[in-house]
Amino acid sequence: MPATEWREARIAEVVRETRDAATLVLDVDGWGGHRAGQHVDVRLTADDGYQAQRSYSIASAPEDGLRITVERLEDGEVSPWFVDIAHKGDRFDVRGPFGGWFVWSAEQTAPLLLIAGGSGLVPLMSMLRHRRNAHSHVEARLLVSARDPDDVLYANELATIGAELVFTYTRRAPAGWSGYTRRVDREILADVAFSPDRGARTYVCGPTAFVESVANDLVALGHDSATIRTERFGATGG
Repeated sequence: MPATEWREARIAEVVRETRDAATLVLDVDGWGGHRAGQHVDVRLTADDGYQAQRSYSIASAPEDGLRITVERLEDGEVSPWFVDIAHKGDRFDVRGPFGGWFVWSAEQTAPLLLIAGGSGLVPLMSMLRHRRNAHSHVEARLLVSARDPDDVLYANELATIGAELVFTYTRRAPAGWSGYTRRVDREILADVAFSPDRGARTYVCGPTAFVESVANDLVALGHDSATIRTERFGATGG
């Protein structure tokens, strides 16, 4: 079945990630698999026939079926249902996967630098899970910008994912924290990024302003723009 065709998805499990986010494990008949970094469209249909459609990054590795992680937007139309109401057995429509640029394969050998703003971590986690499943020895480094420790997705799993982790907290840091406590800036990137001559493959995902700032700063630091891949999201009604 083509990726553009809608298919029925059944929720097999709902996993609470943070106070504002949940992962949905999905069963989709005829699902043909995905690449790490891709996304899907979802569609909810109300009893009166009204439909709402959104796009969500795939959180799972290609080897692990289909999972999406949704962060609630307080005034959202779709995300509150996924995070607070949806339960095992519920059904909705899904199509995809989509995206051929913001993807990573374990066959690649260059160092891997991943930079996430908030829920921009979701497609990057798909890449890290794929790397782990493939027993890849590619050097991987992840920089996460979060408001506070309670907002970090997959916190427990990240500790064992096999990548070098760097966090910066923009509102509240953990007690005794000696790391970064500000938005990602050029100085942080100079500390965290691989040397430009390493030819690292860099993926940046998060809100539009975050992604543009990070990408521009990396280029200013001497990194080749051709090695930087970005995915951004803005307000879509949630």
